[in-house]
Amino acid sequence: MSLVRRFATLPVRVGERIGLLEPPPPQLPPGARPPRHTFRWDLDKTYLRTEFDSLKDLAKAAIETAADKQAFPGATALLRALRQDGNRICIVSGSPTQMRQVLAAKLALDGVEYDEFILKNNLKNILRGRFRALRAQIPYKLPAMLMSRIAAPAGAETLFGDDAEADAIIYCLYADLVAGVVSLQDLERVLIASRAYDDDAERCLELARRVPKANVVGRMFIHLDRRSPPMGFRRFGPRLVPVYNYFQAALVLYADKVLTARQVIFVALEMLDSGQYELGHLATSVQDVIRRGRITREKALELTAEANEAAASGALSGRTDLPPFERIAESFRVRVRELGNAPVDPEPELEPLDYVRLVDEEHEHRHKRRRHGMG
Repeated sequence: MSLVRRFATLPVRVGERIGLLEPPPPQLPPGARPPRHTFRWDLDKTYLRTEFDSLKDLAKAAIETAADKQAFPGATALLRALRQDGNRICIVSGSPTQMRQVLAAKLALDGVEYDEFILKNNLKNILRGRFRALRAQIPYKLPAMLMSRIAAPAGAETLFGDDAEADAIIYCLYADLVAGVVSLQDLERVLIASRAYDDDAERCLELARRVPKANVVGRMFIHLDRRSPPMGFRRFGPRLVPVYNYFQAALVLYADKVLTARQVIFVALEMLDSGQYELGHLATSVQDVIRRGRITREKALELTAEANEAAASGALSGRTDLPPFERIAESFRVRVRELGNAPVDPEPELEPLDYVRLVDEEHEHRHKRRRHGMG
């Protein structure tokens, strides 16, 4: 009997404890309304500061406690703001299942609630000799997202990832599959290019057949942890927004009518409290997203006015460490007006994404990084 089959005879609770078995995605209770809006988050380099470019980095990440792990400034406040009635928070991470306890404890410490938490079962991959799957992201993350949507289809979705792996490709592919833009034949070619094992590819194709179809992914955010040039993401279209920080994400979500001005303030306050940002940094972040055409000057000024009203009604109660908000608001207005009528970056004419070519390019890029000792 193989090791995998022997482990399969373990009680479910024991299997989940050692990270061999993963709990199925939670189904909606009978008669329950589907979520209004699902927010899908990656963890490493998206929510958590994580380094895994070397064996030393991996070892450090494995022994860190929940208290050792650090979230990016603003990410916790943003996740809390998105946790509203009718919304669903789903986390799909490439971290191994053995880290579930410490990662769940970290999220609990941060006061982050979620509906679904999926981790990668690399122990099972090792026991089955599937070493190619240890680093593969598309054959893991794409079916996990499809299965999650089958279990709880929402009317709108927003996705959060980073520039460390293939999140931009995976998220656009997922969005186009769900929208019916990518055919099963095209998906099969992508899975071959991504070096998926045959049974994993078949499972992904079956999930793609079953997933409820609708054009629901309105926005994707890529956190530029590696400081990748935003220009490199323009081919993915305006729905994908590269951001240097979560204040920029909050600005775009305000323009999308997902967040209120008060909630944007809370994201900004968390960033200021981290000691890593000052008001000038936030003002520069506003200018950057305007220049890139991600929000309009008018929308930025509207946010400033509404934030001023929110501050007057108590959003900054007790914050004696900050200047009067009217002064802050005026400084932001000045920074927005400094842009004058400078043209924003024009959107390129978009062509349908060639996912096979994108996967091949990502594969080659990853190999180059490894050859240069960069993970």
